[in-house]
Amino acid sequence: MVLVLVIGDLHIPHRIHDLPAKFKKLLVPGKIQQILCTGNVCDKETYEYLRTISPDVHIVKGDYDESTFPLSITVAHNPIKIGVIHGHQCIPTGDLDSLSSLARQMDVDVLVSGHTHVYVVLLSPTIGDNLWCIASKPSNTITSFS
Repeated sequence: MVLVLVIGDLHIPHRIHDLPAKFKKLLVPGKIQQILCTGNVCDKETYEYLRTISPDVHIVKGDYDESTFPLSITVAHNPIKIGVIHGHQCIPTGDLDSLSSLARQMDVDVLVSGHTHVYVVLLSPTIGDNLWCIASKPSNTITSFS
């Protein structure tokens, strides 16, 4: 089994100076095999830090990133294809129909999107019950890392 960390909208150092210490304690090098990031890494130091956790890091460009990251990526974990986007290209922002359309265009089974600061994961009909379904974290939920 592959342990994949999905993370995004870090906004370091624009909105916060570093990842929360409680969260960083969990990020043991060699434990996580792959990192998928929905963008807004914002600085080279944070990118380099993610690479110390796992050498297999995939990042898409967020609206605050000045890097040359791609706008979308597709990663295969056979038989599942995972698409990752930042989400600012979804109009209107966070719209499930638009996200579903993007997922179909990318031909992915799972779509991970950031930008709204609400965790959004779309699962395709090939995984669900013949309809796109969504797994999300409400914006008013407080995590243990807050």
